[in-house]
Amino acid sequence: MDYAVQQEQKGKRFYVSGTVQGVGYRYFVQRGARYLKLAGYVRNLRDGRVEVYAIGGSAALALLGENLARGPQGSSVTGVSEEPAEIDLRFADAFSIEYDG
Repeated sequence: MDYAVQQEQKGKRFYVSGTVQGVGYRYFVQRGARYLKLAGYVRNLRDGRVEVYAIGGSAALALLGENLARGPQGSSVTGVSEEPAEIDLRFADAFSIEYDG
């Protein structure tokens, strides 16, 4: 019998500024989010930022935020803002790269 307590799932939206497009940033985010067992998506925005929408436990979301601020080699993150978000069930089963930002 599994007695593991399921952590409450939360939604969070991050906006990442800096040199974060054209440097593999979305793939970096997707790998990290999958490792942390988060669902959601990452996408480039027309204003040069990257949007990350993630669903998961508080600890995993906090770690994701730390990773976003670090970024992959070749990126230069100048800011990460975050805000709570409603859980969108369309993105609750996997972490994807979206292309309609």
